[in-house]
Amino acid sequence: MQLSPTEVRKLKALSRLSGIDFRHSVLEDYGRTADFTFFANSPSMLPFPDTGQRMRMYEQCALPLGLAAVRDCVPDVEELGQVTHLITVSCTGMYAPGLDIELIEQLGLPGHIQRYAINFMGCYAAFNALKLADALCKADASARVLVVVVELCTLHVQKTISDDNLLANMIFADGAAAVMLRAASPANQVRGAALGLENFHCGLAPQGRGDMAWHIRDFGFEMKLSAYVPDLLAGKVEELTDALMGQLKLKEKVDWYAIHPGGKRILRVVEKVLDIGPVQNLHAHEVLRQHGNMSSATILFVLQRYLNNPQPEQAGKLLLGMAFGPGLTLETALFRLVMD
Repeated sequence: MQLSPTEVRKLKALSRLSGIDFRHSVLEDYGRTADFTFFANSPSMLPFPDTGQRMRMYEQCALPLGLAAVRDCVPDVEELGQVTHLITVSCTGMYAPGLDIELIEQLGLPGHIQRYAINFMGCYAAFNALKLADALCKADASARVLVVVVELCTLHVQKTISDDNLLANMIFADGAAAVMLRAASPANQVRGAALGLENFHCGLAPQGRGDMAWHIRDFGFEMKLSAYVPDLLAGKVEELTDALMGQLKLKEKVDWYAIHPGGKRILRVVEKVLDIGPVQNLHAHEVLRQHGNMSSATILFVLQRYLNNPQPEQAGKLLLGMAFGPGLTLETALFRLVMD
C-alpha cells in the first residue's frame, strides 16, 4: 500500500489490537517481497490486479480448497455417494459453470443431485445455507445435504488508503469448510457427536446499511466496515436473542456461544450484551486468533470446535450461534449437542 511512516504506525497499532496471530491466503505473493506472480513487479505495484484477474484466481483456487473441505468432512466414499443436495456458498467469487458442478465432477457424484448457490450475502451466509439444508431435510427424510463454503477474501486486497481498507486488508483471510446434514430419525443414528438444528431467527437493522457493505468494483470487491458496527450490534443482539428464545418457547439456559468473530471489538461488545465472558465464547476468539475473519466460512470453523472431544455429560446442551453481515443483517441459530 506504500504507507507513510504515520500510516505504518497506525496499521501496526491496529494489528496489535486485532486479536489475530495468523491468517492464510491462496496467494503465495503474501509470503514474498519480490518476484510476485499475482501482483505487479513494479515499485508502485501498478497496474493493480483488476476484478477479472481476481476472479480468474478464484476459479483456479476455489475447487482444490472445496474438495479438501469435503474430504475432511466426509472421508467415507460410500457416505459421500449418498448426497442428494449440494449447496455452495461464497461472497468472494463467482463463475459459471461454477464450483457446484466442478465439485460434482471431481467427487464422482451423480449429475441429478439438486444444486443451490448462495452468493454475496456476506459473513452470515453459512446460516442461510444451514436454514436451506434444514428445510430440505424436513421435507424429505432421505435427504443428505452437503454444504460447501469457500471464501478467498485476500484476493480483494485494496491499494487505496482509507480506514476501511486498512482494516479489511488486515483482518480478512481465506478459508473453506463443509458440512453434511441429514434428518434426525431412528434410521439416521449419530456416530460420535453432531449438532442438532433447533431453530433460526433473522434480524435486520437497516439503520446500519451504510456501515457494513460489499460492492463489486473495477479492482475487486470493496468492503465497507465502519467502526460504528459494534455499537449498532449492541442495540440489536439482546432483542434478537430474546426473539429467538421466545419463538422456541424455551427457557433453558444456553450453555455455549458461537459468535462470528468479525473482529475482536465485535466479540467483546456482543459478550457484554449477552452477559457472558470470553470463556463461554472461547472458540470464536481462538478461530479469530489462528485464522482471522474468513467471511462466511468462519462460523463453521467455530462450530466445528464444539465437536472436538465432547464429554458424555455435555449431551443435550444448547449452543447459540450468531453472525452479522451487510444490511445490517443479524442471523442466529440454536443448536443442541447430540451424541450416540
